[in-house]
Amino acid sequence: MTASPFDHPFLSGLLGDDEIAPYFSAGADIRAMLSFEAALAKAEAAHDLVPGDAARHIADTCTAFSPDESALRSATARDGVVVPDLIRQLRIAVGEDAAKSLHLGATSQDVIDTSLMIRLRAITFLFAGRLSAIAAVLDGLDRQFGQNRLMGHTRMQAAIPISVGDRLDAWRAPLATYRDRLTEQSFPVQFGGAAGTLDKLGTQGPAIRASLARELGLTDTAQWQSNRLPIADIAGLFASISGSLGKIGQDIALLAQAGDEIEISGGGTSSAMAHKQNPVAAEALISLARFNATVLSGIHQSLVHEQERSGAAWTLEWLLLPQMTMATAASLRLAKELTANIRRLGAA
Repeated sequence: MTASPFDHPFLSGLLGDDEIAPYFSAGADIRAMLSFEAALAKAEAAHDLVPGDAARHIADTCTAFSPDESALRSATARDGVVVPDLIRQLRIAVGEDAAKSLHLGATSQDVIDTSLMIRLRAITFLFAGRLSAIAAVLDGLDRQFGQNRLMGHTRMQAAIPISVGDRLDAWRAPLATYRDRLTEQSFPVQFGGAAGTLDKLGTQGPAIRASLARELGLTDTAQWQSNRLPIADIAGLFASISGSLGKIGQDIALLAQAGDEIEISGGGTSSAMAHKQNPVAAEALISLARFNATVLSGIHQSLVHEQERSGAAWTLEWLLLPQMTMATAASLRLAKELTANIRRLGAA
């Protein structure tokens, strides 16, 4: 039993996503954090800040290292973040000599935020592919049914006849925009040190940050530890995607209510009425859109980062952004399944 519907034993069958969920596992987070530490050592060695042999040893150790997760859990309860104990364990693993070159100039937030950016970058690539797949399904429906007629509705009242193609254009129009925004989205490295000033690296700080970003395939930008626009931007995009897919779900649910303008396979059954085929996927798209619209306000609350770092606002992001990402993943999955199950649309 879990408190989240996205990994619930049976609700996840409707609202979960087996492809995206692993990116929010402890293992994926730890691997991305270790990638940060390996890349940081390499970047600092490239600028002669740490010995090359030590950097290579750190990178090799990070590749094979498996921390004691029960110890990480206990330490996080105490420290509020996982990184201090992760670094403690990693220093033991790399040995005393190389330990001096590990995590040099970095702080916990650098590791955690960069891990998130690494994983979100991979997720948005998958999301862009899903948007393309949905658009392709809609293109197929347009070729098959685009000339059929639908009754257009404004303010929930019958207006004038339109074509199926007109309705499909409204569904399809935002998808290319979202796909482009996902592929153009910036994922910045976080590297600011204790208070965002890279104080331990002196004048070499910006150059090392640039090398670190290149090592990780992220964007080089000045510290954003108290400027959470990168988080708000991606959350806003996720809410917009699920919102537009929710519009498709709402339209299909209304078409199914009328009953004579759409035929869909794979509807849900009723425990009380055997004749029913409920538009379950369409309803879920509406719920997920409203969920993300609601949770987005919490992400905007996390923009209020007091002074140089906020533990409270940061923790709020941990509570909300993974849920928004999973809701967006479920929306994309369900929209593809739902549109692919349309067998007839409009009247010839």
